[in-house]
Amino acid sequence: MIGFSDETYIDVASGHGGAGCVSFRREKFVPKGGPDGGDGGKGGDVVFVVNPSLRTLDYLKMKRSFIAENGQNGQGARCYGRAGRDVEIPVPPGTVIKDAQTGEILADLSGLSRYVFLKGGEGGLGNWHFRTATRQTPRFAQPGGEGVSMRIGVELLIIADIGFVGFPNAGKSSLLNMLTNARSKVADYPFTTKIPQLGMMRYGDQDLVLADIPGIIEGASQGLGMGIKFLKHISRTSGLAFLIDLTGDNYLDAFGILRGELEAFAPELLDKPFVIIGTKTDEPDTAGRLANLKAKYPDYKVLGLSVYIDEAVEKVKQAFIELVSKQPERGFSSVMDTDAVYSDVHWSEES
Repeated sequence: MIGFSDETYIDVASGHGGAGCVSFRREKFVPKGGPDGGDGGKGGDVVFVVNPSLRTLDYLKMKRSFIAENGQNGQGARCYGRAGRDVEIPVPPGTVIKDAQTGEILADLSGLSRYVFLKGGEGGLGNWHFRTATRQTPRFAQPGGEGVSMRIGVELLIIADIGFVGFPNAGKSSLLNMLTNARSKVADYPFTTKIPQLGMMRYGDQDLVLADIPGIIEGASQGLGMGIKFLKHISRTSGLAFLIDLTGDNYLDAFGILRGELEAFAPELLDKPFVIIGTKTDEPDTAGRLANLKAKYPDYKVLGLSVYIDEAVEKVKQAFIELVSKQPERGFSSVMDTDAVYSDVHWSEES
């Protein structure tokens, strides 16, 4: 079993710039050599590198401190000091950087491959820069610029086109396995999915990233169950699929409860386009229940689905395409430009 780390705190520091050099040219047969102190090197930067092959922030929990190299001091004969090496911090797509004290978002790395977070200090100028007609022997140089150090929070928000929302055992994992090549755990007890699962669905020449969010229960927005830990991952989706178990006693109330939990956590989540999917239509008496669900929500798209007999799977795929098409700023295959990124993604606790 592996863990799923979607937030952590780290200490970062850019390098100090090297000091400029105070030096004078001293060579035989060269009278009045003059100043020749070189400049100091620039301090290294703190750089975040988005690595599509990463799935979690586990690496950052193993190494908590990232310090760039200081620039070297300048030398005589106008020799420049070497610039300090940058420190590169690999993170998965969807990472945001926050102030550890206030929680303010300092940088959102969505759509970026490389981001310079802290710049290193500039190198100081050597004394040869300060020579003038009236000051021919300057005996001073600039110190290097200071680097910057701070403690930051690093948080992963999953990027997906469609997020699955539903109570435990509503059929989210089964649907993900049906539509993608993910292999989420499926069992007849609650909370079989303990971490978010991703899969790539191909429909014609279009690719959609689907996310199975671990089961939400009533009260998740107040910390009950596992939902509050993963509700935030819904924020980056283009659309939502509410999966309702038609065999459950609360099938008519489930959609309202789920919407209420999303609203309590972040009201803007209700602005996302969505589809309601009644699952397990292969079970007895579910046809009437599906009709009741459609009657209760006549203004919404409500579909029935059984992944075991492929019933209405095509309609579900088309509904997902329609949801994403309502978000033109995202577009299809918007997470990465290559199929390799998510073609075999499944963040499984048994990996």
